[in-house]
Amino acid sequence: MITRDSIETAYSFLHQKRNVYIHSSLDWQRDDIEYAVAAYADSMSPALYGEIALGRADFLRDHKRFQEDIDNAVERLEQMLE
Repeated sequence: MITRDSIETAYSFLHQKRNVYIHSSLDWQRDDIEYAVAAYADSMSPALYGEIALGRADFLRDHKRFQEDIDNAVERLEQMLE
């Protein structure tokens, strides 16, 4: 079961990290954010992660797709909160 609290927590964390990421021009800062988000994804409820990852095991963990993944995660979490 996915609780509203877990959705709100994930949304708050990922939304904040995404906003810093998209406005950062510092490679080290962007790398730190990718690392923090991957670590957060590892600790998320498997049910919630599965819901936002849509079956992709490397969701939020793939450097090449990180921007797209975090955008999609925030969007899906927003939809879950409606």
